[in-house]
Amino acid sequence: MSASGRTRSAAAPLARRRVLAGMAAGAATLAAGGCARGDSTSAQPGTTSISNDNATWDDGYRAAGRELEKITGYALRPLSNPSVTSYQQVVQMTLQTSKATDLVKWASGYQLKRLARAGGLTDLSGVWGKYQAKGWVRGASRDAVSYRGKVYGIPLYESYYVLFYSKPVFEKLGLSEPRSWDELLHCAEVLKRNKITPFLASQVGGWPAIEWFQELVTKVDPRFYQKLVAGEASYTDDPAREAMDIWHDFMRKGWMTSPDFDQARGPGALKAGTVGMFLHGTWQAQGMTAAGMKPGADYGAFILPTVRSATPKSVIAESGVFTVPARASSHDAALANVGSWLAPPVQRVWSDFLQDSSANPTVRSDNPVVAELQRDVAKERRIPLIRYWEASPPSLIQGNTNDLGGFMAGQTSPETTLRRMQERAQDEWAAWRRDEA
Repeated sequence: MSASGRTRSAAAPLARRRVLAGMAAGAATLAAGGCARGDSTSAQPGTTSISNDNATWDDGYRAAGRELEKITGYALRPLSNPSVTSYQQVVQMTLQTSKATDLVKWASGYQLKRLARAGGLTDLSGVWGKYQAKGWVRGASRDAVSYRGKVYGIPLYESYYVLFYSKPVFEKLGLSEPRSWDELLHCAEVLKRNKITPFLASQVGGWPAIEWFQELVTKVDPRFYQKLVAGEASYTDDPAREAMDIWHDFMRKGWMTSPDFDQARGPGALKAGTVGMFLHGTWQAQGMTAAGMKPGADYGAFILPTVRSATPKSVIAESGVFTVPARASSHDAALANVGSWLAPPVQRVWSDFLQDSSANPTVRSDNPVVAELQRDVAKERRIPLIRYWEASPPSLIQGNTNDLGGFMAGQTSPETTLRRMQERAQDEWAAWRRDEA
């Protein structure tokens, strides 16, 4: 996961406007060392620069940029910084200076709201409106890219949180993709009986601790989850308690890997048959390919069933965004490229590179497993839910993520964990609302 949502380590709290002002004097120095390969953020004819914290995506940006260039006349020039902490500092400190890149890759939700609150971003509401008129964005995702009614980010991709599973292992044990909670439990019991750990669960890198929490709460009650992350419900309420009890029970039964199991080993573990199911974003399809696994043959994926059949179906969706600094040196070119980013020819190239779902709902993934998930989300009319990492004030999410990691390590009980999370929620929501006043 990064600032767009795929970060290897937890994001440092973003400074408020007055702190940013105090940092401005050092922005140029930090920016000089913050961009990989010494690339300049100054304007270069026929391109728009992208501030990016994932160098493995550079080739994808360039490929998508070649399609953009056919439409707008401007290619994409990624400037990658592999250090998450340094990357976020550079963006925050240069946003309102001439050192800002033309486009900035960032996270959606409250991560974006906090950046927008500091000032220095371009209002992209007009771009959003044109996309919505064409059916190239989901209206339900507007709030996740907005602050105070204005759009400040254009979706970069759309990933769903799903359970990848080993098709050869399931076939060998006579298991089929579970469509109900009882079927899921049956799969776990059979896998455990055959000395295969049913589920991968990890807190390595910090942020993965949110995955099982968000999944179980939403499959107990997705409407409660929406209220919870909006600060309108309590972490000690019954749905959260039920979700944590289920999680605790799974761990006591030995159905989950040790919390120090690195998710980078997930695709290999599925291929080797030592783990049966791996909860992660659909962007992990790239990792499956890298491990030599073919979609539909070696692995499949499904969305976690609801605990009760009457519960509305939902899906956790993650999306990073492109933002445009108001002082970007190639501002008009940047607006042209974000205005065509979701065009189908561009998205087909980008989606194929990621092997993931496009933020444009009219573009189908070439990966058959991901394409089937796209069809499922549409057919079942699943409620799209923002990922926990971006769903509430960042300082609240960071602290609660640490508490969830402690729970996974056996340091706290479900009750103690939820109580601490709720105490923090009261304080952090009060602080957020004070700053908004």
